[in-house]
Amino acid sequence: MRKILSLMLLLALPALAQTPVPQMLPHAGPVTRGAYQPQAILPGGIVMTLWPQGSPFLNAKRVSEAEVYTMDKAVPGRVANIVNVHNPSIEVHLASASNNTGTAIIVAPGGGHNMLVIGSEGGDQVPYFFNYGISTVILRNRLRKDGYNAKTDEVYDALQAIRLVRAHAAEWNIDPHKIGIIGFSAGAELTMATALQYDDFNAANAKPGDPLAGVTSRPDFVGAIYPGPSLFTKGGAPAIPKDAPPSFIAGAGWQDKVHAVWADEYFAAMLNAGIPNVEIHIYARGKHGGGMGYRDFTGEGTWQDRFIGWLRDLGFFQKAGVPTLAAQDVADFVKEPAKP
Repeated sequence: MRKILSLMLLLALPALAQTPVPQMLPHAGPVTRGAYQPQAILPGGIVMTLWPQGSPFLNAKRVSEAEVYTMDKAVPGRVANIVNVHNPSIEVHLASASNNTGTAIIVAPGGGHNMLVIGSEGGDQVPYFFNYGISTVILRNRLRKDGYNAKTDEVYDALQAIRLVRAHAAEWNIDPHKIGIIGFSAGAELTMATALQYDDFNAANAKPGDPLAGVTSRPDFVGAIYPGPSLFTKGGAPAIPKDAPPSFIAGAGWQDKVHAVWADEYFAAMLNAGIPNVEIHIYARGKHGGGMGYRDFTGEGTWQDRFIGWLRDLGFFQKAGVPTLAAQDVADFVKEPAKP
């Protein structure tokens, strides 16, 4: 009798509602006759293309092609990877007025120059840095897979992104002297190059017709997380500007040996040149990739905590307009006489 009553009660209950369809999913923009217009991957993103239409930096034959998204299979609405970038851009997410430090970080995703791992190495950084009063700018640069040169085209995109953010600093409540760039893996190759090549890029893009002429592409700090090869790899000896920015480098050791060696090459070169405030963390255990994920709770998984501490050490958490310790150290080093 009890079984019959229980069955009757179950039959009387309404059916369990199905899970609703996820809302507000990001998607690539449509193809039009003009240049492709990149779309924000996160709510509220301000998207700006890096180069004006008709720029010689763009491939006119392909600039109208749409980007291709790969969505995260487990997380609805999360863009995991992007390829087919022919109209490179930045996506800006501003800090809250209540705790804005004036610092902005441009994030360059990795992906072996074959894709942009824009989820774990781009979008995930926005809420993390937001908590510290930092504006986050996601870089969508061109890729070697799509026919571009990693040492020129991709680096130019990173340097142009720095100029573009600096040009809009007042509008976005960003301190123009607190704009840095951090990259992951292949993206770190770009950030390490920006620490060396800004003078040449500035000189080559100083024509009166350039809307950003006179705006420097020098980053105020650089981050390189489990980086790819730098310009110092294989015996490279590029010139190191005396006012090169401070750099923070991190990665795993034994389990990601090749990237640790590349990280050490860059660190050693900058340290031997006397560049102030260069810091490196090569953790005993860890793995390549993962962005800010804790990686099975290895020591490497806490690199972002030390990165925040490094920024705080160098004065990037002071109010906008207050000179950073990093800038003062660079200025003092530049004044030092050249060693024989």
